[in-house]
Amino acid sequence: MASFEKINIPQKPPMVMVDRLVDIVDKTTVTSFLIREDNVFCENGEFREPGLIENMAQTAAAGVGAKPGNLEGQAPLGFIGGIRNLKIDGFPKVGQEIITRITVQHEVFDATIVQGEIFLDNRVIAACELKIFLIKN
Repeated sequence: MASFEKINIPQKPPMVMVDRLVDIVDKTTVTSFLIREDNVFCENGEFREPGLIENMAQTAAAGVGAKPGNLEGQAPLGFIGGIRNLKIDGFPKVGQEIITRITVQHEVFDATIVQGEIFLDNRVIAACELKIFLIKN
């Protein structure tokens, strides 16, 4: 598995929900994220629904940013256009690290459909399909 030092996404602190780009293989991107107490999506010591969804979207952005041909590896701006089949089976707590895997299902023009899964201790705790639209300059 490859390891990457720098992750390039358009979000800036405090809205960054990925720490490290762990691997990219074909249409699959994997990131890690340590849940910190000061995270804007933590409530009562747990990383909640908006954070889990944003983490999946940012993992998708990290994969786009790492593709050859992107200017300095920077991911283009984008937004979530739809969420389907969201299933959450638990919330990570402050101090825990999640691993997120995104697999591109379809790409049509500026729209990308991805399947996302978030793992905590090798167990899937959240999954959904995201429709992401990229804003091209």
